[in-house]
Amino acid sequence: MKTLALCAAVAALAGLGAAAAGPARKPYRLVPVATGLKQPVYVTTPRSQPDNLYIVEKGGRIRVQVGKRLLPRPFLDLRGKVSTNAEQGLLSMAFHPQYRRNHRFFVYYTDRQYNLEIVEYRARGYRAIPGSARPVLRIDHTATPNHNGGLLLFGPGGYLYTGIGDGGGVGDPENDAQNLESPLGKLLRLDVNVDPARVEVVGYGLRNPWRFSFDRANGDLYLGDVGQDSFEEIDYTPRRSPGLENYGWHVWEGFSPYKPGEQPNPAGRLVFPIVAYGRLAGATVVGGFVYRGKAVPAARGRYFYGDFSSGRIWSLRVVHGSAVDRRRELMSLPGLASFSESPRGELYLVSLLGTVFRLSR
Repeated sequence: MKTLALCAAVAALAGLGAAAAGPARKPYRLVPVATGLKQPVYVTTPRSQPDNLYIVEKGGRIRVQVGKRLLPRPFLDLRGKVSTNAEQGLLSMAFHPQYRRNHRFFVYYTDRQYNLEIVEYRARGYRAIPGSARPVLRIDHTATPNHNGGLLLFGPGGYLYTGIGDGGGVGDPENDAQNLESPLGKLLRLDVNVDPARVEVVGYGLRNPWRFSFDRANGDLYLGDVGQDSFEEIDYTPRRSPGLENYGWHVWEGFSPYKPGEQPNPAGRLVFPIVAYGRLAGATVVGGFVYRGKAVPAARGRYFYGDFSSGRIWSLRVVHGSAVDRRRELMSLPGLASFSESPRGELYLVSLLGTVFRLSR
């Protein structure tokens, strides 16, 4: 396994400057659909409201855009509960698959004591009900303000998934990512239809899984894990995988040994990325989605991802578990914080500078 990984690392290093197989033949466009926002980090939409946008602002507010109108009153305002230092803040939200019927949604934020909080709320119309807050999961993350993970996403089986960072610090000093007794550095699956929620570790060995997604066509997992000193990576796990995956950190960074001679936890299956890129291409990977919409036929089946630091955007296809036809797109987006997917499979991109865009041709 290590020998194969080192060979792959040599191939990856050879292509760091280009970081792709050339520019797209037909460039896509990014069309602004929501503006005037304050540090947006995520956008989502319940299936029952396909023409509306719920926009998460890092400072603690969730804004609603109905059609083309941004409502002045926030859907939810948590500014008194959220810490916003460095990578902290209100980081994402997710609507329950049965939101139209049960009005349940979930938020992920760092609280004033720097803990990671997942909290359930209920809503009435375009307003959350503040008194409906119900804690779902709290994780101690008080040591540092970074590596918080931050995404909530409903995936296969109707479970709520979330990615948790390794706790911060250089090189995961407490070895939390490889320690299955710690919740840090993990991909968690939550059954929120029971009380208390049932929590299961389905992936570990992660440094900072800021954004991930499931392909709506087949349930395959794509995950962007932010690197330490040398490599950013995209991890891939097919839905048919039997269970626990070890994504390698802090023994491996991308395809490269981070701590030579140290052995990873043997539990589960050791997984290496399908893509790793170095500092010539960027420094903070932002995992995206496989495009399954109708507005941009040429993009169907392509997985889009990008980099916050460089603003670059790439796409690829996965065939038999390997990345193929990887290319850097001609478009770029300064402050790229997130990708998101509409109920119709259209792709949104969020800039921390204050605008939400939609992929267009």
